[in-house]
Amino acid sequence: MRHRSIIAFVLAMAVGACAPADDADIADDAGVEAGMEDAGMMDDPDMAPAGESTGLPAGYAVRLDRDDAAAADFHVEDEASGMMIRTGPAGVLYDASDVPAEGDYTVSATFTEVGAPANHREAYGLIIGGSDLDGPAQSYTYFLVRGDGRYLVKRRDGSETSDVTDGWQDSDAVTAGEQEGADVTNALSIAVRGDQVHFSVNGTEVAAYPAADLDVAGIAGVRVNHNLNVRVEGFSVGA
Repeated sequence: MRHRSIIAFVLAMAVGACAPADDADIADDAGVEAGMEDAGMMDDPDMAPAGESTGLPAGYAVRLDRDDAAAADFHVEDEASGMMIRTGPAGVLYDASDVPAEGDYTVSATFTEVGAPANHREAYGLIIGGSDLDGPAQSYTYFLVRGDGRYLVKRRDGSETSDVTDGWQDSDAVTAGEQEGADVTNALSIAVRGDQVHFSVNGTEVAAYPAADLDVAGIAGVRVNHNLNVRVEGFSVGA
């Protein structure tokens, strides 16, 4: 995932067992997805054609949320500064070698939603503490933002998910999409420091929780929800 062919994180290898309730972290307003279909977003010509190969190099994988989703519809393009992801189904992108050393660490990346529609409520962000990402007992902590200026911290345990924040939270730190078709950029970081985990957007801490209440030991990666065009730059895992 780093600048090395980070784009490769997405592989047609994993189809996750995931309940429909998963989509609660994608949009919390009834009819949002239906509205996207009405607006033609599901057939957006900028999205990857169905069945197109992602051509991932060895070592990278995707865990898709739904077992009826096709990994080839989660398309990744190599770019000079990182990768461009066009979805398709929602999923977690990772390299199994991206495991922070024990102790304090920080995971960070800059995300740009390209050509974001107004009021688009699909989310993207980071994961930490990933384990069994290709199996039924998958678990991780994830930190997402979306185009209405909100953030969410959540956990996954197998097919179940649970909020850490009290649902989606408004924050002035999150850049919101205010103009139809404009690019929206947010820099996210998760810093494990001792017994606390700190979540920041664009350099501002928006939340902190006890490490004991989260998944912190395991694979770090990126999560991108469905029907998004997101550029990921500068993904890093370090002290």
